[in-house]
Amino acid sequence: MEYVDLLMNWYPGHHRDLPWRNTRDPYAIWVSEIMLQQTRVAAVIPYYERFLKELPDAKALAAVSDDRLNLLWQGLGYYSRARNLKKAAEIVCERFAGRMPDRYETLLSLPGIGSYTAGAIASIAYGEREPAVDGNVLRVYARFKNDPSDVADPAVRARVFEELKAVMPSDPGMFNQALMELGATVCVPNGQPQCGDCPLREICRARAAGTAGLLPNKAPKKPRAVEDRTVFALYSDSAPLLLKRPDKGLLAGLYELPNEAGTLSTGEAMRWMTAHGLHPLGDLSVYSAKHVFTHIEWHMRVYAADVAGAGVKAFVRSDGSRSIPTAFSVCLGEDRRSNENKR
Repeated sequence: MEYVDLLMNWYPGHHRDLPWRNTRDPYAIWVSEIMLQQTRVAAVIPYYERFLKELPDAKALAAVSDDRLNLLWQGLGYYSRARNLKKAAEIVCERFAGRMPDRYETLLSLPGIGSYTAGAIASIAYGEREPAVDGNVLRVYARFKNDPSDVADPAVRARVFEELKAVMPSDPGMFNQALMELGATVCVPNGQPQCGDCPLREICRARAAGTAGLLPNKAPKKPRAVEDRTVFALYSDSAPLLLKRPDKGLLAGLYELPNEAGTLSTGEAMRWMTAHGLHPLGDLSVYSAKHVFTHIEWHMRVYAADVAGAGVKAFVRSDGSRSIPTAFSVCLGEDRRSNENKR
């Protein structure tokens, strides 16, 4: 079809030079695609390069400790992605001798790999004629077809998948990357497509109809729930005191600052420390912090102090080898402790 040829001719001279674009290694492609979920390209590059340097293949990933994996991932967020990477790597080593499967359906069976990621690996690494349909691709397709369908509807995604599969060229990896790149750099979101730079501009139905800036249609997200929490940024010999979270649920298996649901008053916070065998050395700082998850927003009152007492032994002292997720690291830092609200 005409638009396929236009995209294939456009891509070689217009795509960004990204490190995962210079490989056909399915493991490296897999890592990049998982990191790029919910994360900007510029932020991913240093993480990707460091991760592959330390964990160059599925065997190394399967063998890494959870604490080291989380530290390599720290700052990217959505830690379940890292946990699923390791689970999938263990399966790859057990069932496929450490080599990533080369079939779309087999890739789909691995933890953390959905239709888009399976399509990206299968097409780019192995030349399988499988689409990789993500938000960028759905946006390009909705505008190109002037299609007002809700792109958040799984049925719409499935339809686009089948329509793209029917026109896959001989280099499906390049085609998928061309669609992704067009959506990321030209047919951008928020009603601001750069139509003058688009290789499909002469045949784009939304551009002709003047509706490109209105598409795609997407059902509004449900508002995030707001939770109030009290967080204790307590230091022993300048090291924050940590606890390990449960192996299931939000931030599973990561290290956290001690915290409680709700907003404790200063008196309640002092009683909490006493009950845990801790007492502040000097003033207690009180300040606010916030962290936004996908579905939950934490509004936090933070109590910070240097502490001593028998209760210190119940905590893990941070030594830099353990990952502290952003939800809690935003509560740390000398700038916060300086003189914001000492009581």
